[in-house]
Amino acid sequence: MTHELAVRPEAAGPETTPALSRAQMNIIFATIMLGMLLSALDQTIVSTALPTIVGDLGGAGHMSWVVTSYMLAETISTVLAGKFGDLYGRKMLFQISVVVFIVGSLFCGLSQNMSMMIAFRAIQGIGAGGLMVTATALIGEVIPLRERGKYQGALGAVFGVTTVLGPLLGGLFTDHLSWRWAFYVNVPIAIIVILMAARTIPGIRTGSKPKIDYLGVLFVALGSTGLILATSWGGTQYAWGSATIIGLFAGSLIALAIFVQVELRAEEPILPMRLFRGRVFTMASLLSFIVGFGMMGSITFLPTFMQFVGGATATSSGLRMLPMVIGLLLTAIASGAYVGRTGKYRVFPIVGSAVMAVGLFLLSRLNQDTSVIVETLYLFILGAGIGLMMQILTIIVQNTADYADLGTATSGVTFFRTLGGAFGAAVLGTIYSNGIADSLPAAIVASGMSPEVATNPIALNALPDTVAAPVVAAYADALHNVFLWAIPVALLAFVAALFLPQVALRDGIRPAATGEGFAVPEPPDAEAQLEKIVGEVLRRHGRAAAASVLAASGTAMDIPTIWGVLGVYLREEITSAPRVVDIERRVGIPAGVLDSFYRDIVAAGYLRRDGEVLRLTDTGRAEVDLIIQAVRTWVREQLADWLPAKAGDVGGAGDVGGAGDVGDVGGVKDAQIDAALDRIVVRIVREDALRDLTALVSA
Repeated sequence: MTHELAVRPEAAGPETTPALSRAQMNIIFATIMLGMLLSALDQTIVSTALPTIVGDLGGAGHMSWVVTSYMLAETISTVLAGKFGDLYGRKMLFQISVVVFIVGSLFCGLSQNMSMMIAFRAIQGIGAGGLMVTATALIGEVIPLRERGKYQGALGAVFGVTTVLGPLLGGLFTDHLSWRWAFYVNVPIAIIVILMAARTIPGIRTGSKPKIDYLGVLFVALGSTGLILATSWGGTQYAWGSATIIGLFAGSLIALAIFVQVELRAEEPILPMRLFRGRVFTMASLLSFIVGFGMMGSITFLPTFMQFVGGATATSSGLRMLPMVIGLLLTAIASGAYVGRTGKYRVFPIVGSAVMAVGLFLLSRLNQDTSVIVETLYLFILGAGIGLMMQILTIIVQNTADYADLGTATSGVTFFRTLGGAFGAAVLGTIYSNGIADSLPAAIVASGMSPEVATNPIALNALPDTVAAPVVAAYADALHNVFLWAIPVALLAFVAALFLPQVALRDGIRPAATGEGFAVPEPPDAEAQLEKIVGEVLRRHGRAAAASVLAASGTAMDIPTIWGVLGVYLREEITSAPRVVDIERRVGIPAGVLDSFYRDIVAAGYLRRDGEVLRLTDTGRAEVDLIIQAVRTWVREQLADWLPAKAGDVGGAGDVGGAGDVGDVGGVKDAQIDAALDRIVVRIVREDALRDLTALVSA
């Protein structure tokens, strides 16, 4: 039986719940991307505005906390956001996160002192963490498997773009409006995001009831905050040997020890301790921490150097940061592409950490007489070193994690990178504060200027060079120490990279999408990671796989008949009474065109008619089961290099949603993987089968 079937390929899209057109998906993605842009931008937008903020609000010793409070709150928020999204729906959490972010942004702009600024930056960070995690999760809910990698890569690229735009926009607002507009600008954009989200994002509930590790979150937050406070206050507000600092260190270590014990007993720990048994995860986490430390520490203090020592405006300091960002982006993308092509990655963390150490040393040599060309070269070297490491760490961890730990291991690397950024800003901020406290008072006396002028870069740069020279030299010395003390951290990364083993990369997850690796939070859900991997496999193999899967299935139906029968099968999941007119409407062709086509399929015995309603016969359902089983087998073959070996195949040919055979290896773990793969197969059949079959029919 052969049919001539003319349909629009783009109209026969995936049958999802709800079914979304390409235009709807793009509008939803634009909404999600705007939310991601807000949270990512505010990691860096304040860097060029910080000197002016400090000049207006005072509290130079707390400057780094404007960055640290945001990143620490964001780190903790990302841990909880994924679980709350499962419980209450990601659309609701996305909107709540935007509201929290708006409140934080508005009151940051209204701040009258540094304490108020730091507090509301933390509120901003809470909203930002929720935005980022729910953004990546929403992509998984509304974008078909095959196309998800493309959209997620675009979200990752947002981080790369904001690394460029953040300092530049912060400088533009500071010079031409006010530093407060670096925060006010978020409010109208966030309101647009809320309105768009309410109108466009579907309200999907996962139905899962995750166990939330509240104790784990509490003790890791207490331990991290205590250590950051101790390193920030030590030697500035309190002596290193004071009871306050010693108490903070002791309390933090106790909190982290309790955290380890909690994680060993938690049913669903936020960071399973078993991950640290593997050398790859341990070394990759340490390297991620150091990448975050070096990157955020540099971004925080380089504009301060450029404005106070180099005489740059806030805008030009943002422009002068570009060489670092360009070096980072170039080496990150190039190293990710090379690793994806060859599977060899070990050399990059070793070389990257060494280059990063060289870059930090060169920055420590900068002074008021350094030319912009030399400064540009030094910044490019530092950025290149960071980029050589940051893109590949997620890929390395994915290649060693078991299925059950795939999500937590991937999100764990990002967790350590963000935490490293918070520590980097805090620790280097302490070194800067100590240096300024030691040298600036004497420089102010020597120059005869007021403290208000000495702490305001615009006022300082307006003075004659001979008058400003002592104060400029004081800032240069303080910032010289900042970068000098960061060198041992980079050398620690070099030593750690030497112990990073080279493992064979799994074919299913080797390719790295451009934009991945830029600190984008990943959902700590193993099945979400598995879907991402399968989606990449589908993207690479495309329609060629559809023909081979159908040939291997042993079905007696030809391709047009398969298209027609699967159309009825998929409509049964949406409506209990699928009609020819429903399928015609979905495909986008005039009513009545498919009548004769479906009459032939009914005559062949694969379907039956109950009035206008089409039903699968037992024969037709058996043929569909053959196709579904062939898809199952094909997916497992594509992932054979990292799924555990089994005696049987993935599930039986009957119920698509069943857990399938447990197999003789792996026990419960195999059953979990089989159940997850079966759910993914359902998505493949819904989202990709008709698209590929339509293309084959049209060809």
